[in-house]
Amino acid sequence: MHIAVDARIISSGTGRYIERLLTHLEKLDSPHRFSVLVRKKDENYWKPSKKNFRVVVADYADYSFAEQIGFYFFLKKLGPDLVHFCMPQQPLLYRGASVTTIHDLNLLRITENNKMSPIVLKFKKAVFEKMLRSVVKRSKRIITPSEYTRQDVLDFESIPKNRVVCTYEAAEQLDARAQAVDKFKKRDFIMYVGRAESYKNNRALIKAHQELLEKYPDLRLVIVGKKDEIRLSDMKWARENGYTNIDFVGFMSDAQLAWLYQNCKAYVFPSFMEGFGLPPLEAMHYGAPVVSSNATCLPEVLGDAAVYFDPSNKKEMSKMIEKVLKDEKLRKQMIEKGYQQVKKYSWERMAKQTLEIYNEVLTNSAER
Repeated sequence: MHIAVDARIISSGTGRYIERLLTHLEKLDSPHRFSVLVRKKDENYWKPSKKNFRVVVADYADYSFAEQIGFYFFLKKLGPDLVHFCMPQQPLLYRGASVTTIHDLNLLRITENNKMSPIVLKFKKAVFEKMLRSVVKRSKRIITPSEYTRQDVLDFESIPKNRVVCTYEAAEQLDARAQAVDKFKKRDFIMYVGRAESYKNNRALIKAHQELLEKYPDLRLVIVGKKDEIRLSDMKWARENGYTNIDFVGFMSDAQLAWLYQNCKAYVFPSFMEGFGLPPLEAMHYGAPVVSSNATCLPEVLGDAAVYFDPSNKKEMSKMIEKVLKDEKLRKQMIEKGYQQVKKYSWERMAKQTLEIYNEVLTNSAER
């Protein structure tokens, strides 16, 4: 059979899921033919190693008229037996057999967005909700990265439970030998890796860190992530408030990131909402004690390997971080539990489950 994988967001943060899926699908030696659909800029981002995989340019922007019309006719001409849309955005006119991955329903929940006005956000949420209902109803299967998101989808739209399947993602060590970051050698620091959107709750983490400075005056907060418009705004806000000991380091190489994970006093994840929560699992891989928000799927994914706090309670956040900082026995227990927790997840297993979903949908479609 011919399967098209819509990988137009492969170079984004969520694209890690797509890249790992494709890499492990190749290793399964499936008899199907796969067309991997990417934007022009990503034509060489992922290169197939098997003859039954090929990369095809489908340069249609998300949430655009071109996506709704141009991409629709593109898929009609391509003629796949099944399309795996790796995100909800897709041409609503398309009625071929499809599977859709929904990572989370965060867009329906956020109340502010640094990049758009409240009116624009309200309009975008309304459009997304309408589109999502259509996608959920017509997709043969919905794939989610956690049971929390699976139940979220079922609560959102009344469809048979067996049509929504959880395939857990995974974390793995970065392909690089740890490289020391000189600025942080022989320094105590806590860290965060990720985006800066409001729901990620970076500013609450910064405030919690400032409280910790009263007892730990040399403790630094290292924030890793692209210095986009939102992060630059956070940097300005921190300066204007006179906050100290904060390092916005921007992009770090895999080797540097590995060293930071290995040497931090704690990795803190303050997010209000997640579909899976990959960064704290990645931190556990390197022996970083994880202090996490207790929101949405995070307790499900991180289990008893993390210490949790209410993300809306800044004092509780600083208290839980301090608990890890001052209790060496607890730190060692968390590190060991973290190593065990990451073993529960596997990209290979995720790819096998996804291929089983493809085969089930293709068999059912053929029988009809």
